This record gives sequence, C-alpha cells and structure tokens, in this order.
Amino acid sequence: MTVAATRRRLQTSLVLGVGLGSTGYIAAITIATIVAKELSGGSSFAGLPGATIVLGSAAASQLLSRFMVLYGRRAGLVLGYGIGAAGALGAGVAVVLASFPLFIAATAAMGCANAANQLSRYTAADMYPESGRASAIGVVVWGSTLGSIVGPNLITLSGNIAEGFNLPRLAGVYGVPILFVTAAALLTLLTLRPAPESLAPTPARVSRRASASLGEMLARPRIFAAVVALIAGQVVMVLVMTMTPLHMADHGHGLAAVGLVISGHTFGMFAFSPISGWLAGRFGTPIIIAAGLALSAFSSVLAAVAPPDGGTILFIALFLLGVGWNFGFVAGSALLTEGLDRAERTALQGATDAMIWSSAAAAALGSGIVVAAASYTALGLLGAALILFPVLAMARGRSALRRS
Repeated sequence: MTVAATRRRLQTSLVLGVGLGSTGYIAAITIATIVAKELSGGSSFAGLPGATIVLGSAAASQLLSRFMVLYGRRAGLVLGYGIGAAGALGAGVAVVLASFPLFIAATAAMGCANAANQLSRYTAADMYPESGRASAIGVVVWGSTLGSIVGPNLITLSGNIAEGFNLPRLAGVYGVPILFVTAAALLTLLTLRPAPESLAPTPARVSRRASASLGEMLARPRIFAAVVALIAGQVVMVLVMTMTPLHMADHGHGLAAVGLVISGHTFGMFAFSPISGWLAGRFGTPIIIAAGLALSAFSSVLAAVAPPDGGTILFIALFLLGVGWNFGFVAGSALLTEGLDRAERTALQGATDAMIWSSAAAAALGSGIVVAAASYTALGLLGAALILFPVLAMARGRSALRRS
C-alpha cells in the first residue's frame, strides 16, 4: 500500500472515531442538565455538569498531549476514549444510585472522550505536509457532524430500552456514550496503524520533552495570534449559543423552533469543515481565520438586534455563528501545525485546547450572568466586541502571518 493510500485509510479511521465519539459525547451532554436537576433536587446546580465536562476536557487535553509526546498519538486517543467510556458508565451508575457527587465526577471523566475527539484533528495533520494539513483537519472535524445529528436522536430509544430492563430512563441514555465511545476506542486501537506520526513527510525530531517551552512558543507572534483567535472564536460562540435557547423560550418560541435553531447552528459548526480546510490550504490560514472572525462578529450583532419573535433571523445568526467558528477553528488549528517539530506541536496543541475549553467553561457560566445583569442584546454585542482581541493579535503578528 502506498503512503498516500495509507494516509487516506488512517484519516478514514480518525473520521469514524470522531463520529462515534461525538455521538456518545453529544448524547451525554444533551441530558446532563436534566439529570443534574433530578439528582440535586433543584435547578441551582443544573449547569454544574456542563462546566465539569468542559473542565475535564481542558485538563485531559493537556495531559493526553503530554502522554502522546512519550507514547504516540494512537495510545493517547485510546486512553482518552477509554476514560471517557468509563465516565459514561459511572454516570449511568450514578443515576441508578441517585448520587449527584458521583455523577459530577463521572461527567469530568467523560471530558476525556471529548479531548480525544479534538486531538484527533492534529493526529490527521501529523501525516501530511504543511500544505495539506488544513484540509486534513477539516475532514476530521467534519466527522462530528454525525454526532450532532445522531446523538440527540438516540436519547428516546435508549431510554425506552432501559425501562424494559426496569432501569431509570435517564440511566439508559448513558448506554449511548458507553457503546459509541467504547467503539471509538476499539476502532482506534485496531485500525490506526501504523502510527500516524510515522507517515510525516519529513522525519519528526524525537524528544522526550517539547523542544521549546510553551512560553517560548507563545512569544512567537504567529502562534500567539492563532491561539488568541481560537480562544476568542470559542468564547464568542459559547456566549451566544448558550443563552439562545432560553432567550427564545422566554419570548414564546416552542421547543421545535429552539431545536431547529440549534440544529442549524451545529450544522454550521461541522458540516462545512472540508470546505474550510480546502479554503485554508488554497488561500492561506490567516485569511480564513480573518473571515471566521468577521462572520462571528457579524452573527453576534445579528443575534443581538433580532426582534424577540424573529426566529428566522436567529436561525441565520446562529448558523453563521457556527460557520464563523468553523472557519476559525479549522484554520487556526492548521496554523498551529506550521513550522514546529512534532514534540513542539503536540505540547502546544494540548495546551491550546486546554485554554480553549477552560475559556468555554467560563463563557458558559458568564453568559447567564450577563443576560441577568443586562440582556441578550448586550450579550451579542459583547461577543462582537471580543473579536477585537484576535484582530489586534493578528495585526501585531501580520508580518509573520504573511509567511503562513
């Protein structure tokens, strides 16, 4: 088998792994607030599992990346999926035992599955020359489209199956991540061979530690701009997306309308990933990052000015918000693969994902505070204003970015 054919086979394995992992993960987070309210006896702590699973993703991104530097990408992905599946099992047991503390601990462990999903995009990039990495990342991110569609639609079926075994319906839902995340781990273990990093077009420098420290890498204007753009894109997306369902419900929109808007948003987030990867490879990562930032700012303002009964406008705004996030996420991720050896890339990517998910947790918690203190309109305008930070970072590093 040629190197090109082997790369395609391993990339297919990664796409399928991400599809399986995201199906389980999205099914789990869809009902997390409902489970938390039932187990805690009120809504005060309903948002806690959402924060813990994101923080678990942040911690796992850093730890798994360090593990990958020593033992390789495949071993790190299998470990992440394995811990995530164990967390899903723990969550199901927590529902049966009505244990809220166990449930919170289990959701943190499930964050490892999400971290493995996210790090899969860099695993694909390792196999290709710099000119092909953006496209490779885009194809792997596209795998999450499966999870965004299938995961929520398995909730009713899994609940019915659980009731057939005299188990709580909500416990049965966690059978979805147990099954799908375990399948992702087994698929990765059995089919992600040879090691993706062994297919790199030039030999990667072997090291037991990153060649440059994180601080040294972040001091480079090009890398700093990419990291700031990735974090800002995530924060703005989470800020607006988190409060949109509640905003719509408060203004008389039914669950069907809310579901349609969020489905449009997740479709925009993932479905165009191969296109954004191709565009980044064709026109350069900085241009696509800038386009993503512009879309994020525009869509945030559009959401802010949408009339309370403007479901169509909100649909367009949230769809464009998803597309803007996707452009920045794919192109920004690709920029972090340029001009670094494998050990440096792996360490930087893990640290960046940790910062992204930590910021997302803060944004999710802060969005409610902003709306309570001001309004949904203010939240949208705040999201647009935050785009100024990556714009300034890119302006500061414009000479380095021209070479990307």
